[in-house]
Amino acid sequence: MGSVKDRMASAIIEEAEASGALKPGQTVVEATSGNTGIGLAMVCASKGYPLVIVMAENFSVERRRLMRFLGAKVVLTPAWQKGSGMLAKARELADTHGWFQPRQFDNEVNARIHERTTGPEIIADFANEPLTHWVTGTGTGGTLLGVGRVLRRVSAATRIVVCEPDNSPVLRSGMPMPSSAAISGAAASHPHFRPHVMQGWSPDFIPGLVQKARDENLIDEIQPIPGGLAFETAADLARKEGILAGITGGATVAGALLLAERLPAGSRILAMLPDTGERYLSTPLFADIAADMDQEESSISRSSPGWRFDIAPRPAVPVEIPTPTSFGKETVESIISDKNDPVVMFALEWCEFCWAVRRLFKRIGVTYRSIDLDTTTWQQENRGGQVRTALHAKIGQSTIPQVFVGGEWIGGCTETFSSWRSGKLQQLLAQAHVKFDGNAVTDPLIFLPSWIQNSPTTAR
Repeated sequence: MGSVKDRMASAIIEEAEASGALKPGQTVVEATSGNTGIGLAMVCASKGYPLVIVMAENFSVERRRLMRFLGAKVVLTPAWQKGSGMLAKARELADTHGWFQPRQFDNEVNARIHERTTGPEIIADFANEPLTHWVTGTGTGGTLLGVGRVLRRVSAATRIVVCEPDNSPVLRSGMPMPSSAAISGAAASHPHFRPHVMQGWSPDFIPGLVQKARDENLIDEIQPIPGGLAFETAADLARKEGILAGITGGATVAGALLLAERLPAGSRILAMLPDTGERYLSTPLFADIAADMDQEESSISRSSPGWRFDIAPRPAVPVEIPTPTSFGKETVESIISDKNDPVVMFALEWCEFCWAVRRLFKRIGVTYRSIDLDTTTWQQENRGGQVRTALHAKIGQSTIPQVFVGGEWIGGCTETFSSWRSGKLQQLLAQAHVKFDGNAVTDPLIFLPSWIQNSPTTAR
């Protein structure tokens, strides 16, 4: 799944299976800023365990959607309760329901998997040119503790540098508490914690594995990283190196570059990039990246004559409607008059507007029949084409989708949305005895494709 947490997620679940701590079919619950949750969702999906993730509401939306896409349930906690709040909630859920909690912040398996894999891999890669400095951030502390132990045993001269947000000096303060193991329902934040932009780094408590790394003297230096420098370095990685890293990846490389400025020639620095930038699309990292063309891009478009937005399209040439076949007419009438399926949509599988209507129906809880005319079944003997011709002849429109309720024609996507906004669709559904949730959606325009939602026409 593309993050350093995948190894840990797999190792913890497999160890729990082997020890009997995780029973077949038992629900797994864990607190996470996202990467561990995505890794656990992958593992639990492949092994058949239900998964509940607890995550503070201020972490990126795409992480929630990835976990839900993998089948997990995501329970949000208020942002003001910080990391300790989501951890306390996960423990409460585990205790209440008897669910298995991986306890990533304190579980030694988290460190052992990196001691067994990541650490030896680093040693092997630097066998001919010994590593002088290893730079990493810290979230749970598993990577730090596991790799750090290997470096101390095999490459004692390698200095371990841990980065943390400059405005949240939890480690630099030297204060050991509160720890993740001590957090309960009455969670308390570390007095030096401040909110920061490095999602997944430096929670408002000191994880037990991080404290072990300190106790074992595995941290030689702590490097503070400004948030702005993390963003700038992540952007440089993308534009100058073709490396799509997240905010913490940018922060770690920034720490390595700061270190390199003061090290002698011949030093060899390894920086760990925990995940991919695709998990930060909704964060300030991408805030200045526009979806629409800027002035320079528009100028490039205008530099050649065709396929441009600033030139009016050619007038449509009238198309004569073919004569519908008997099969087409009979099929259309049979479908729209079927009382067992009063809500019918003639659709195409690939059509974004068809999917917009599907999303509306799903949200309001409507059972409907979709006639997907581009599927292989309807392609046989041009059956779909015959139905579409008959539908065009009946309603005078060739566009797809077309929606009918109780035999009455509603129209296409925008007409269906307009009928919901006016209350007409609700009235027809009630008359057809179709169950629906009238309070589930206020404005169905939210279901339109994003490229149409942002257009001036839709705004009007």
